[in-house]
Amino acid sequence: MSSQNLLHILALTRISHLNLTTALELYRRLGSGTAIYEHRKDIADIIPNCSPKLASALLDWGEPLHRAEVEVDYCERNDINILCLGDVNYPERLSECPDAPIVLFYKGNADLNQQKVVNIVGTRRSTQYGADVIHRFISDLRALCPKVLVVSGLAYGIDILAHRKALACGLETIGVLAHGLDYLYPPVHRATANEMVSHGGLLTEYMTGTNADKTNFIRRNRIVAGMSDACILVESSARGGGLITARIAQSYYRDVFAVPGRLGDERSEGCNNLIRDNGATLLTTAENFVKSMGWDDELLRGEALTKGIERQLFPNLTQEQTLLVDQLKKLGDLPITILSTKAGLPVHRVNSLLFELEMAGVIKPLAGGVYHLLS
Repeated sequence: MSSQNLLHILALTRISHLNLTTALELYRRLGSGTAIYEHRKDIADIIPNCSPKLASALLDWGEPLHRAEVEVDYCERNDINILCLGDVNYPERLSECPDAPIVLFYKGNADLNQQKVVNIVGTRRSTQYGADVIHRFISDLRALCPKVLVVSGLAYGIDILAHRKALACGLETIGVLAHGLDYLYPPVHRATANEMVSHGGLLTEYMTGTNADKTNFIRRNRIVAGMSDACILVESSARGGGLITARIAQSYYRDVFAVPGRLGDERSEGCNNLIRDNGATLLTTAENFVKSMGWDDELLRGEALTKGIERQLFPNLTQEQTLLVDQLKKLGDLPITILSTKAGLPVHRVNSLLFELEMAGVIKPLAGGVYHLLS
């Protein structure tokens, strides 16, 4: 990406009266920040239903461009990567969400597009029960799936417990922040955050100088949900913030799991209600989670190799079927919309091909319209 386009993209996010939805629509339709800048005076010709307010807002790029230059300079001096929607390192799962951030700021070394990504969220007032659940679950998950990326929000309670246990088990972990990368909230988690930069990372959509306002925490939940394959809720009150992440995950067709708690326990009420209302799958063990996600095929492959068992090779595939299989091999589990885009085939044709592959025992469907390669 050119430095000019990067500046224009960053400036776009700073233009007054331009909300996230509008900015994202402009970016998706015109394809680059520079294209939007070049059409700032005739945007109504490009977008016929453009409002006068939007047209007016796009005329003044002076201060936004200056702010963008300051941000780029800060990021270069502090080893922060700027990821724009469409970049190869931008979280691909998140890019498919309708309200994906145009820009992310990332400090770390983990691959945000790993094959298996799970978020673990819950109350800030966790109990010993919650701590025990996380300790056991992440330990067992590490044994079953050695390469899982654990995502959370670096907040008090369940979030920080998940990050610390992941680090202790040798798993990479990402903290999604509700402010810029020039400071950390809460500051008491600084030591853990520093360790995460070397074994995972810190991710935010906010420029430096952005405070940790309440609304920012709500907005950052969509990043936690969108970049993950599954959401796990561990301890939540009836109106807990973790429930927001779980509901967003549902809207993105992600798998949602909840850990049950004791009846009448205020800090498990949200989890129990979610399970009762079929908003989440009951989570009791890491083994059941792995099976529900279809991740146990990797274990079966390992067992087969250990015993010298030769797995049956793929049956003869057509050229179109091979296109889909190759994408699943390369990128892991994918929904039909992404498969359609990657293979360059219409959705209706992909749907038919997936049925044929399922009948042949090559793939299997998972929850949320995602498809998994079996061999």
